[in-house]
Amino acid sequence: QVGVTGFDEQIFDLGPDLAQRQIAEAQKHIARLEGLLATESDPRVAQDLQIMIQSQQDSIESTQVNYDRVMPYGNINGLIFAGFRGQLDKQVPMEQRKAALVRLKKYTGEAEGFEPLLELAKERLTERMGVKDLILPYRGEVEKDLEDAPKLIEGLEQVFQASGLDGWQDSLALLQSQLRDYNEWVRKTILPNTRDSAMLPRELYELQLKNFGVHASPEELMVIGQVAFMDIRNEMMALAPLVAKEKGYNTKDYREVLRLLKKEQIHGDALMATYQEVMAEIDRIIAREKLATLPNEPARVRMATAAETAQQPAAHLDTPRLVGNTGEYPEFIVPLIEQNKDGSWPDSDYAYRAMMWSLSAHEARPGHEMQFTTMLRGGVSTARALFAFNSANVEGWALYAESIMKPHMPLDGQLASLQYRLLRAARIWLDPAINLGLVTPAEAKRVLMEEVVEDDLNAQTEIDRYTFRSPAQATAYYYGYTQLQALRAETELQLKDQFDAAAFHDFILNQGLLPPEVLKKAVHDDFVAPRLKKAAG
Repeated sequence: QVGVTGFDEQIFDLGPDLAQRQIAEAQKHIARLEGLLATESDPRVAQDLQIMIQSQQDSIESTQVNYDRVMPYGNINGLIFAGFRGQLDKQVPMEQRKAALVRLKKYTGEAEGFEPLLELAKERLTERMGVKDLILPYRGEVEKDLEDAPKLIEGLEQVFQASGLDGWQDSLALLQSQLRDYNEWVRKTILPNTRDSAMLPRELYELQLKNFGVHASPEELMVIGQVAFMDIRNEMMALAPLVAKEKGYNTKDYREVLRLLKKEQIHGDALMATYQEVMAEIDRIIAREKLATLPNEPARVRMATAAETAQQPAAHLDTPRLVGNTGEYPEFIVPLIEQNKDGSWPDSDYAYRAMMWSLSAHEARPGHEMQFTTMLRGGVSTARALFAFNSANVEGWALYAESIMKPHMPLDGQLASLQYRLLRAARIWLDPAINLGLVTPAEAKRVLMEEVVEDDLNAQTEIDRYTFRSPAQATAYYYGYTQLQALRAETELQLKDQFDAAAFHDFILNQGLLPPEVLKKAVHDDFVAPRLKKAAG
């Protein structure tokens, strides 16, 4: 999926001693990379080698801790669906898509020398169930996986039908049958042996933070979030009366103003057309205000399928392969909104215009889509595209992108943008609070619905994210954003009148996905220093 050739026919390895084999392989990679680093004279290549070494060291630590402490449960339905959906994407060359037929037979055990993957999964889980004191899966996670499984299993057929391939029908039917059997086994064997509390041990939670690029303690993150939450809410209180006056609303309360904005629903074909209109206007603003250099091609947006929405229920960017890309492009994906049987449409937080400004700035331009399009078109090194990737540098940029667009949005878009920022402040506060046992999921959901004004579906998706989908990841947005804002403030202070926002943003995008501390050094050495030297004559 990332574009590394030679692996199109490979499948997940669930053989015995997987963790030990992964660690041994990573140690070999580190030894080889350290040997190359010792003789490398180019500073950028040396930096790339250091990035790759650090990535392997982090992988070893994470693999070992999880092996020692955690029952190895995972959402296999989602993993298999995501793998085939990526390989059978319409942008992937047909020769690579054909490899999915080989993978399919390996999964089912029809290919010579392969056991059915789902049987191997049962074996690995059964082995570890006999180990004392391992952290069991969270009940809510297993229940949600079982609830979503039918959509994902059905979605596999839709993915293959749209692939242009033939000869998959019998093997896919066998895989679907094996998945259903596996899910019943999980229901009978794993579900009764789960933990009721979503809390993670502190050691594991802090490891999660580190893996997502967040270098702060849970307590420090909560303070950052609490202060930001109060400040942003105050801004919303000041702005809401202006939006209410413009719209003719009979209220000044930011919560009520947001709820009234959310009633301005757009559905059917008009929804994607409105997203496209907003995205086109954002492009014009970026060019007019000289915020960054735009890619030549327009950003793309589409609505997800039911299976895609079950796998990833939030708006996101679908990224193409970063290595060996031959013109494939990123796509901004909006979760599916299904029409009711009576022809009406359900209300959705993804279906009102005021929200589209900030969401499009985050997922499309100048956010994620511009990040990945710049990497694809600009020849960013593989190390920076793949091995430096973490949530803090990726999501930090996207939230920063929202902030630089906010002054140019209409008033209602600005209020919705502040609501999105309030959500990120809530995340960096509530995610660690839940995982330290300081706040219950129910209390956190109340804050999200009453103060952040999320609907029930989105609020529950947030809670699922903090508790089992990806604990600690949600903290990375605001953390990464603070790092970038601090870097910009420092850069402006040093350059004074020489500061050029477009040049600064282009420079950051052209660095790839560098960790904040490495990016800071690059900005100082390669952006600030040359300009100061030139000004000095």
